[in-house]
Amino acid sequence: MNVLLIARRDLAAYLHGVSGYAIIAAVLFLDGLLFNAFALGRGAQYSHEVLQQFFYFASGTTMTAAVLLTMRSFAEERTQGTQLLLDTAPIADWQIVAGKYLAAMGMLTLLTLLTMYMPALIFVNGKVSVAHVAVGYLGLLALGSATTAIGLFGSSLFRSQVAAAIFSGVVVGALILCWLLSEITDPPFTDVIAYMALYDKHFTAFEKGRLVTSALVYYGSVTFGFLLLSTRVHEGRRWS
Repeated sequence: MNVLLIARRDLAAYLHGVSGYAIIAAVLFLDGLLFNAFALGRGAQYSHEVLQQFFYFASGTTMTAAVLLTMRSFAEERTQGTQLLLDTAPIADWQIVAGKYLAAMGMLTLLTLLTMYMPALIFVNGKVSVAHVAVGYLGLLALGSATTAIGLFGSSLFRSQVAAAIFSGVVVGALILCWLLSEITDPPFTDVIAYMALYDKHFTAFEKGRLVTSALVYYGSVTFGFLLLSTRVHEGRRWS
């Protein structure tokens, strides 16, 4: 129940403020621009190729949106002086983190659902599998979940929202670029570093409509790991 209270509180802050709508509007505009320029604007293509390109650039905008949505989660509490209310409330640290995670994921899910008109346009002159669309969106939400957890961790470390966003962006960028590092390392580190890649090793299967359970396990592990780190940071600040 406490988790839902925190989630409702943060979700109301997103919906009653301007930043949440501004982020959603900006990302939808960028998604639409990229979809028109790269997916529909390259001449004759197979429908599944258009859909695959949509999920390719949507993965980037989803990660960006997750970082922007979470940068305020803890940083804003300290800036506005409401952190004391959370610290003195009879709520466990993990419940606070989980509530903020659910609120951010609620906004990210709303954003993701609002992009569904773009794959739907493919059915006007083409045909793709509904399963391909469903698997691709599952991958977007899994990737968004991992990035949201990273963003919460960054927000728990800094008082400044900008600093939190920069730190989270660096962590996400480092995990994306792990595939490059794996190309110049020797076994057995090659496979380990390649597995850490946030995009290349795991999301490309979802782009193609293939449901890979190991990728879901990876994204779930990243989500749990960074939420645990956020809980430990919040716990340390609470009792310091």
